[in-house]
Amino acid sequence: MFKWFVKWFHRFGSPPYFYRLAGLWLPWLTGLFTILVVAGLYGGLVLAPTDYQQGESYRIIFVHVPAAWMSMFIYMVMASCGIIILVWRMKLAEVVLSCAAPIGASFTFLALVTGSLWGKPMWGTYWVWDARLTSELILLFLYLGIMGLYGAIDDKRVAGRAVAILAIVGMVNIPIIHYSVEWWNSLHQGPTVTKFDKPSIVWSMLWPLLTMALAFKVYFVISLFQRVRAELLHRERNTRWVEELVKS
Repeated sequence: MFKWFVKWFHRFGSPPYFYRLAGLWLPWLTGLFTILVVAGLYGGLVLAPTDYQQGESYRIIFVHVPAAWMSMFIYMVMASCGIIILVWRMKLAEVVLSCAAPIGASFTFLALVTGSLWGKPMWGTYWVWDARLTSELILLFLYLGIMGLYGAIDDKRVAGRAVAILAIVGMVNIPIIHYSVEWWNSLHQGPTVTKFDKPSIVWSMLWPLLTMALAFKVYFVISLFQRVRAELLHRERNTRWVEELVKS
């Protein structure tokens, strides 16, 4: 079993194999994303009841919360790629890390903007230097730092190792974001969905939220596959498999 996994792992890391596999999955993932996002938005904006405290303004959570989850999830994916880069020096991991950073930065920016729009009617201000908001802003700077560092180094193998170290070191911020509302006094709402024994949210609001979270994950995979395929073609443009692909 272990030998099979190692063989599959190295085969999956092959640029031509990944390029073809991602191309096969993209149409199916696009269809799945369309179904999920339509169902999630309809459930959240139409079917979900009005919140008795926040009124209709709470509906922004169906975008804000999944975006915030994705901002942390994508960074953990990048840190995992960083470990693979430093241990196995896998070229595909370098490409995935660099291509995931702009997507993660976009989700982080979306989380910050929607959170500010939500905060105005709830807190009376668009921004406070709250522990969670501040740590989420630091996450955005980490994404931008990784993007800037990778673009500043011409040798992409050296750049890959440099951003791998930065991504791994930056992982210390993820638990700070997650537990900030428990560790410090915070205006930000505490955990609701993650209390799996008894979530503080009714099912009619919960299922659209989880559906949107899944839709955002599928969107991330679609965007990542597209960006990685384009980057692989650029990096491998002088190799035989790309030449054969162009000829076909």
